[in-house]
Amino acid sequence: MANGNQKRTRSERVAAIELPPNLLERVLESLQRFDVLVRISMCALAAVAMWLIVGGWDPPFSYRTGYVPQRDIVARVRFQKEDPDATRDAINRAKNQVRFVYQQDRSSLEQLRSALKNQLVEIGNAASLDALRPGIWQEFSAPPMPNVEPPTKEQQEAQFREFHDAIADKEKLGKVEKAIDRAFTPLEQTGWLEKLQQKHDEGNQTEIYVHPVGKPDFSQVVQVPEVLLGEATAKLFERLKEELNSPELAQRIFYWIKPKLKKPTLTLDEPATQKAQTEAAKMVPTQYVVFEPGHLLAREPLVKAGEPLDANKVELLRLEYQAYLNAITPAQKLARTAAMFGMFVAWYTLSGFYIRHRAPQIYQTLYNFSTMLVMFVAGVALAMMASDDSWRAELIPVMLFGMTVAIVYHQELALLLTAALALVVVVSLGQNLPQYITLMSAAATAILFLGRIRSRSKLIYVGLVASLVAMLTDVGVSTLESQLPQNAWRVGLWAVVAGFLMTGLLPFVEKAFGVLTDISLLEIGDVSHPLLQELVRRAPGTYNHSINVASIGAAAAETIGARGLLVRVGAYFHDIGKMLKPQYFAENQGQGGSLHETLLPAMSRLIIVAHVKDGADLARQHNLPQPIIDFIEQHHGTTLVEYFYRRAAQQSEADPSRGVVEEHSYRYPGPKPKTKEAGVLMLADAVESASRTLVEPTPSRLESLVHEMAMNRLLDGQFDDSGLSLEELHDVEQSLVKSLTAVYHGRVKYPEQKTA
Repeated sequence: MANGNQKRTRSERVAAIELPPNLLERVLESLQRFDVLVRISMCALAAVAMWLIVGGWDPPFSYRTGYVPQRDIVARVRFQKEDPDATRDAINRAKNQVRFVYQQDRSSLEQLRSALKNQLVEIGNAASLDALRPGIWQEFSAPPMPNVEPPTKEQQEAQFREFHDAIADKEKLGKVEKAIDRAFTPLEQTGWLEKLQQKHDEGNQTEIYVHPVGKPDFSQVVQVPEVLLGEATAKLFERLKEELNSPELAQRIFYWIKPKLKKPTLTLDEPATQKAQTEAAKMVPTQYVVFEPGHLLAREPLVKAGEPLDANKVELLRLEYQAYLNAITPAQKLARTAAMFGMFVAWYTLSGFYIRHRAPQIYQTLYNFSTMLVMFVAGVALAMMASDDSWRAELIPVMLFGMTVAIVYHQELALLLTAALALVVVVSLGQNLPQYITLMSAAATAILFLGRIRSRSKLIYVGLVASLVAMLTDVGVSTLESQLPQNAWRVGLWAVVAGFLMTGLLPFVEKAFGVLTDISLLEIGDVSHPLLQELVRRAPGTYNHSINVASIGAAAAETIGARGLLVRVGAYFHDIGKMLKPQYFAENQGQGGSLHETLLPAMSRLIIVAHVKDGADLARQHNLPQPIIDFIEQHHGTTLVEYFYRRAAQQSEADPSRGVVEEHSYRYPGPKPKTKEAGVLMLADAVESASRTLVEPTPSRLESLVHEMAMNRLLDGQFDDSGLSLEELHDVEQSLVKSLTAVYHGRVKYPEQKTA
């Protein structure tokens, strides 16, 4: 028996566990704290991303072409700028010092030397001058000179004999030939030319490189005078005298050689010369102009006051900026990083407080919250990329961000976040108040003029209006700042471009954020929609009821500034779930009576309540957007299915064995209306159905009915999450009464026609 007491079932052991008090509250509190930490962490990551995008550790470069400085701009640090003119001059000087390269073709000299030896052999073989071929001795004689008598026959014979004896035998001839070879060798190595083939201002004029043809690696430096014809022949003559040891013999041979030196043996090697010049140019270091910091009396400022910046001046200031960045200490970078983070935290905090209290739908959903952060960071990144001096298109991302937020949420939030985004962009780019005013004027105009988007051209017109405002604003602030308004046309153009881009992006924005513009609502609310056509076929009474609710609900929504078209389209689809069991709903029942008479109240409750879930499922199957599905799920909220609850309660009282009827089991699953439009639709749906039961729907009875039903739902807490104020609820009541009175207006009773 004792063992039996020790053995307990699992349920008994679980029931015996004592849970600490307020456990659920503690768990919910922990989850809430975790949720807050997640959002704080996301904000921190977004701040880090923005810091990386804008380079928050370095001050920005803020000068742009066309900017007119109001005071002299001087260097903050020492820096240098490349001097193209000086570099070009240095390269030219280096090229002018390069020795031009010539190639030596010694073949003509070798042929000349060979021909000379042949002539000497022929002279040596001749017994007398008369035995020699005519003209040969003439080539070895001095050329005729004016006013000088030529030598006589006897003198020529004596001269021939003397020359002949010097080469008469093979031994003497061999010595002469070797002497000629030695005398020709230097000339064959260096060559000759009449004048340099380069211009007088090109390259080295005193020395050249000479190499044999086809052998550029065997170059040698040669003095220019040594290869010129006059100096080369004179040196050849001196070597002949030295090698032959006979001035007379050398003179005779030189007489033969000189006339035959006609074609220069040296030619310019252009590829080798250009290669040498290129290599010399590469060796020249870049020349720089050095700028000292401060406004020295002996030095001009970088830019004088009143002079518009052109591309060259902006480039000079950018070089100074780069040098300044290199001179910044880590402590200064850390201080600037802390300052930028402080500003980001301040902006996020202010915007977060506004979102938390005025736009809770963003804060409550992690997807919406993260999407907003991504949009903000992406807007900053795109603005930084588009801010290049050649584009200056940072206005486009700012306007696109503002219009997107206005379309997805509301204009007040769009103005706040766009102001924060524009401030981040302006500070990150190093711009000033005038640029911020121009950005915000264009963005604010686009946001405020956006309103309801009922046509695709609306966004283009918004861009045009924003363009006009942006241009006028830029002209105004430029004039006040003594600047040239040369950027006005640019901001106007980008504003128009932003309008066109938003027109193309609109479908993607609607898809990504689950929002509906009036354009989409008009497309969805077309009566030819398959669901509406099916509703007409299966449940014509429900369709007629939906059309009436749409009419009176849209008018009521318009009176409080809500979106009447959204209410109208939501009303078209709010009861589509009834088409699955149309005969169980009063508006579709004919004269045969209600089918619920044969059902238990609990079963009837299941059928009635199911139309909400069935309608949401049908909407999802047909890809209806989420806001329309929200209307289907929220139009009954958590209201009580009162008729069947009362029947069940009466049956329970009559038969106590049935048990007590719990009220919550006869309520719709909800959720309660989350928007003003959903709250208006709930009340319009209820009063339209109830007004059909009035025997005589007079204005007073209709007013009493509408007020009673509104108060019932108000006291039941159905409007707690909708955002409807008591004043707005009163206005909605008045509008519904007016619409119902118009529907059930009194008619003149005509007398019956009498038969003849």
